[in-house]
Amino acid sequence: MKPKENMVAIAQQLAVRILSPKYTELPKKAVHWAKIGLLDTLGVTIAGAIEPCTSKALGVQGIADADGSSVLIGQGRRTSILDAAFINGIAAHAMDYDDVNNQIGGHPSVPIVPALFAFGDSVPISGEAAIAAYVVGFETETQIGLGVNYFHYAKGWHPTATIGIFGTVAVGARLLALSVEQTAQALAIAVSLASGVKANFGTMTKPLHIGHSVRNGVMAVLMAKDGFTANDSAFEHTQGFFEVFNGTPNYNIDQIFANWGSPWNVIEPGPSLKLYPCCGSTHGAIECALTLRESHRFDPSEITFVQVYTDPKRLPHTNNPHPKTNLAAKFSVQYVVARALIDGAVKLNHFEEDAIQEPFIRQLMAKVTMGIHPDMKDPKTDTYAAEVRLIMNDGQNFIHRSGDIVLRGPGRPMDEEELFQKFNDCAKGLLKPKSLQYLFDMLRNFENLPSINIVTDELMGI
Repeated sequence: MKPKENMVAIAQQLAVRILSPKYTELPKKAVHWAKIGLLDTLGVTIAGAIEPCTSKALGVQGIADADGSSVLIGQGRRTSILDAAFINGIAAHAMDYDDVNNQIGGHPSVPIVPALFAFGDSVPISGEAAIAAYVVGFETETQIGLGVNYFHYAKGWHPTATIGIFGTVAVGARLLALSVEQTAQALAIAVSLASGVKANFGTMTKPLHIGHSVRNGVMAVLMAKDGFTANDSAFEHTQGFFEVFNGTPNYNIDQIFANWGSPWNVIEPGPSLKLYPCCGSTHGAIECALTLRESHRFDPSEITFVQVYTDPKRLPHTNNPHPKTNLAAKFSVQYVVARALIDGAVKLNHFEEDAIQEPFIRQLMAKVTMGIHPDMKDPKTDTYAAEVRLIMNDGQNFIHRSGDIVLRGPGRPMDEEELFQKFNDCAKGLLKPKSLQYLFDMLRNFENLPSINIVTDELMGI
């Protein structure tokens, strides 16, 4: 849908909605799920801090060389706000273990959380202010997502970066108390800084998208605060965001503003957390494989054939029968299903060192094929469900179909023990048990923090 003549600029309309809500106006459920998103994202960021893509980015000349106030998570030092946003953004997405959301068509928290802590070390920010910024940032990126998806995602853009940048801007605009005009300018600047294509999924460049996006979003806010200008109409212009990224008629501006905050998207559908450190589109198949293994207690060496059926939206980026790297294996249904069938689990160490080259894994991967489930051919469907069929050497057939909700969000929440276990698995490599528990408890009571740099001070001890 094209914008109407004399319409108030999209950036202006977004700016008003970004700046208006107060923490005291947020429902308790919004606060709850914001804290869950913060906790989960910080945990996976700690884990990702020592991943090769993070280390290599840190090793590039000129990156994070300068002193500054913003913490480099997992590195035990501080640097400039822009470099911290960049490196922590990469680390947050390095494991592909961060939460997802169908509205944005990607990962809603990683454009937000690294920005929160980058700003939080620069200006005084309370836990309440950070939570309110998270909720609004989440709403901004997911509402824009509703206006441009599914076409935006299918065309090949990486929405976590191309749309998430506007969530970053929303966070920064609130935390730095920008005016409506300054916020609109920051959003318009960010239009020209949005980038990231799906062709680079399964490589170090996928998490680079997030670091680049968060850094650019933070930079857009800082520049707008200092009077840097852009075209207010950068979204709706004939050569603006909607037309360049999607094109007529593949977007709907009205959808962006419909039901804004009613309810807040962080409540419904909310952030969906991962139990497995790989692409969310593989999780339905993983759950099927785990259920079959538990139910039938077979010897994996007796498997003759494995057929995986999924929603067509899950197929293009996960049908990867020959992953050559650990990152590529995170986008290989063949690998994660074989791993689930053999080990009864899919864990962080399954994407480390030479795990993907184990001979038995490779043998079973060769028996796995993928296809579109006949019940999921409707282009209007959007499900993470999957079906796995096993044929054994003795002719037996085992079939299981997962439910539509395989990720762990408001529709199927993690309990407190599951939350802690994932956080512990992510952070135990860098944090001592006492410090880990202290940080976990602090994050669970995030709204009560007088300043969020209490968290970053604790992270400096890593």
